[in-house]
Amino acid sequence: MALRRARSFAVPLAGFLLLTALTFLGLLAITFFIGRVVPIDPVLAVVGDRATQEQYEAARQAMGLDRALLVQFVDYVWQVMQGDLGRSVSTNRPVVEDLARVFPATLEMATIGIAIGVALGVPMGVWAAAKQGSWVDQVIRVLALLGYSVPAFWLGLVGLAIFYAGLGWVAGPGRIDIFYDGIVPPVTGLLLVDSLIAGDTGIFMNALSHIALPAAILGFFSLAYIARMTRSFMLDQLSQEYVVTARVKGLPEWRVIWIHAFGPIRVPLITVIGLSYAGLLEGSVMIETVFSWPGIGNYLTVALLNADMNAVLGATLVIGAVFIFINRISDVLYRVLDPRSR
Repeated sequence: MALRRARSFAVPLAGFLLLTALTFLGLLAITFFIGRVVPIDPVLAVVGDRATQEQYEAARQAMGLDRALLVQFVDYVWQVMQGDLGRSVSTNRPVVEDLARVFPATLEMATIGIAIGVALGVPMGVWAAAKQGSWVDQVIRVLALLGYSVPAFWLGLVGLAIFYAGLGWVAGPGRIDIFYDGIVPPVTGLLLVDSLIAGDTGIFMNALSHIALPAAILGFFSLAYIARMTRSFMLDQLSQEYVVTARVKGLPEWRVIWIHAFGPIRVPLITVIGLSYAGLLEGSVMIETVFSWPGIGNYLTVALLNADMNAVLGATLVIGAVFIFINRISDVLYRVLDPRSR
């Protein structure tokens, strides 16, 4: 009996790990060939356009670009497995160190953004479906449409003009005021968490004031997607016979909506929320640029402008790995919430 249980656990786990490894290998292949296809010469970015032909060829050999493409790919995979993403031309530091420094800033902002999106988007979608055709439904649909159509950089600039320059409700660009920078020792890399660990409420409030507006804008975009999909799922469930039967039996409307209709949509909502979260992590480039936020999006933008291919590929690889990780977590949650998938 114990052997059967161990086997029933080990087989899905092995399949899970194998699928994750193959997906990550495919991601490595995509990032590698992107680095060879884009019209940017990594050797020229290192030696400069005034280097002689001999210097150029020496740097090309040192970077291993004179070898066969398959050999270069195998070396690239081996280096990544060892945690080596190369050295950034822009910062002259290992790309891994740069990403470890900038990714927590993006993670912190995106996490607050998705929390706002879920906390508001799910109830708004349910409410819109329950009040289909009413003014409530129309207002929520318009908000969702705005979230899809308004450019992120424009909304960021307008938010700064109104809430920072005009009303003074929030702090300006950046992650923290410059005279607070470096005071809190980094523990998690998440400034809000680290300031609480250090017991410094002044830095916590300052960091919160800086992150409030960009996180709220990201939350608005995720809210639009989550509310729209929740409304669509709920409309399908509210038309089912078991929901009609529950209403005929005289059950309270809140129970019909939140227990009978909302229960079955939890599983597809996991995918929606997961994709929205991953989208915030990789799609915050414009927001980070507008708000001078020292995250992975801003790092990627600077790397592209400087033709820093090691940094570009490293950031792309991290973003792709986040997508893989979130999708794998979604699969695990499927099995927890839906016994039929076990």
